[in-house]
Amino acid sequence: MKLKEALQKKKFVVTSEVQAPVDQEPEDLVRSLSQVRGRVDGVSLSEVEFEGIVGDTIKTCELLNTNQLEPIYQTTTRDKNRLQLQKDLVDAHSAGIDNLLVFTEDYRITGDSLQEMMFFHVDAGKLQSVLEHIRQGQTVEGDTLDSKADFLVGSGVESSWGKNVPDLEMKEMEEMTKLGTGYFLTTPIFDVDQFAKFLKQAETFNVPVIAEVMILRTAGMARFLNRHIKSGMVPEWIIQKLTRAPNRQKASIEIFNDIVTGLKDLCQGVHIITIGAEENLKLYLDAAKLK
Repeated sequence: MKLKEALQKKKFVVTSEVQAPVDQEPEDLVRSLSQVRGRVDGVSLSEVEFEGIVGDTIKTCELLNTNQLEPIYQTTTRDKNRLQLQKDLVDAHSAGIDNLLVFTEDYRITGDSLQEMMFFHVDAGKLQSVLEHIRQGQTVEGDTLDSKADFLVGSGVESSWGKNVPDLEMKEMEEMTKLGTGYFLTTPIFDVDQFAKFLKQAETFNVPVIAEVMILRTAGMARFLNRHIKSGMVPEWIIQKLTRAPNRQKASIEIFNDIVTGLKDLCQGVHIITIGAEENLKLYLDAAKLK
């Protein structure tokens, strides 16, 4: 079943995120995901550049498609003009990709002001312009494309303010709803009760919400997120559990299971960030009884 169909039928969907390889063959990544084939509704491929080397995201998406793993092409809008964004989306369509996940950029360094906080703002105007043209089979320059292109569009949103969701964020969600977004994807969820307050605010848009869940394998990973991504992002109880656990993998799986269990009755799915642990994804799916 396609991701779009699963969302329309209000099924609890499971997606995961990996990076297009820069230091290995894409086939190796696809092989590591083969054990969860049929258990995830989509695999998103983030664009990555490391020391000037860019991972081939679209080629990897094609391989996922060939291996019966539905790809989600993940891209950013902030550093791309309309022509660059158009080229990427047309290439993705030509490669048989039906799903698009959009952000402005990667996580920002946190600060005290709203402008400095981690915020998944999407440049809706730029994206809408490109999507409207290619849906009609035209380029933004007015040329004719070989075929019309349409996507299930997912949009990243910030969800950590709980009941105090800023007006700016609500306006962004409203704009993406007008654009026809098929679902909102949140920033990582660690506090389920706080997330429930966010969902109360998001109900007004009547758009499915998928919660991002991050696999934390060590206390060091958690501290890194708090230090470099967002202060307090990972609660102290999680850090202490990972620190004191005689079996860190068991503790990691228990934390994951607790969060996912709390989310099952709240939202319409989870998006699992493996952080390089694709080969162990099956263990986490088993523990949380996902698929």
